[in-house]
Amino acid sequence: MNEFDEYIRQGEPDKIEKSHIWQTAIGLQQVDGLTPSAYLIETAKQNIEGDITFDEVKSRIDTYYQTKTVGNSDDDRTEEADKVSSRIAEILSSNTFSFSPVEYIGIHRRLFSGIYKFAGKIRDYDISKKEWVLDGKTVLYASAINLRETLEYDFKEEKAFNYKGLSQQQIVEHIVHFVAYLWQIHIFGEGNTRTTAVFTIKYLRTFGFEVSNDAFAQNSWYFRNALVRANYNDFKNGIHATNEYLMRFFGNLLLGENNVLRNRELHIHFVVPEKLDVNKNTPNILGVNQNKLGVKLNKNQFKMLELIENNNKITIIEMAKSLSISETAIENNIKKLREKGILSRVGSDKTGHWQINNFDGKK
Repeated sequence: MNEFDEYIRQGEPDKIEKSHIWQTAIGLQQVDGLTPSAYLIETAKQNIEGDITFDEVKSRIDTYYQTKTVGNSDDDRTEEADKVSSRIAEILSSNTFSFSPVEYIGIHRRLFSGIYKFAGKIRDYDISKKEWVLDGKTVLYASAINLRETLEYDFKEEKAFNYKGLSQQQIVEHIVHFVAYLWQIHIFGEGNTRTTAVFTIKYLRTFGFEVSNDAFAQNSWYFRNALVRANYNDFKNGIHATNEYLMRFFGNLLLGENNVLRNRELHIHFVVPEKLDVNKNTPNILGVNQNKLGVKLNKNQFKMLELIENNNKITIIEMAKSLSISETAIENNIKKLREKGILSRVGSDKTGHWQINNFDGKK
């Protein structure tokens, strides 16, 4: 997320705040594998500069897509990313908030109006979703018949909870429990994670927390996978729901911790990798058994994936410089990784990013 770094470096408070808001809004699209357009980035920069308001941003994005010719499904996905990003930015810039199911549902309506037919509506059907971190299994989401009652109960319990006398650590632990339960209800057909994230940021501000938006901007996919692991049990195979990963995320978000957030570590079959021997492949590249993946990686491919996991917008030139090999060697290894189905490119060469399919679970 380096599109707005120039404004952060300038040190002007208003521009810094807006830059962080836009980084978060755009970063949250990654939970559904979406990438905003270059037009959205440039429009956001005009907002940061103070040339246009958030309302004008939304108006320009709406007009932009009204005048575009009919495209394909990828265009629809980019349109969703652009519109939802601008709406998240607007909501996060506002100081209004009420802790209620109505607010939560209202956020979904504002984010997805005109995008989903069910924006702001509680689903009336049961759902399941295959999750990479669960090896294709699904979290058990709340039954459609009880969704409103379940949502209202969780809000009632949280509203009645007394935080007085708790340490910051204990406060964060309780909030993590609430957020995990709220997400598990999954009251909407789609858009639950982005809605929960926006609501959570607004809620945390009522506690006086200075929310580090960078955590959501850079690790939104980790946030979603951590929610999955907080709500999945398979006692037969010794797998238990755990808030450990959410606490790592919220520790960075609220407590100034510097936990390393790696998606691969959330996989239910994650194995701590052996120390890499640069002269041979390790049996557990990136913590996933290679026999299970059915692929073998050389040392440069391994190192490239490590670089990409830390910065999915890294360039071929930057990888070549970091690994002290030629750009041609990088390109050849990228081709092999793509052929193996491990690596893909999302978006354009200029504004897009790398996606590690087998490890980050987006495909």
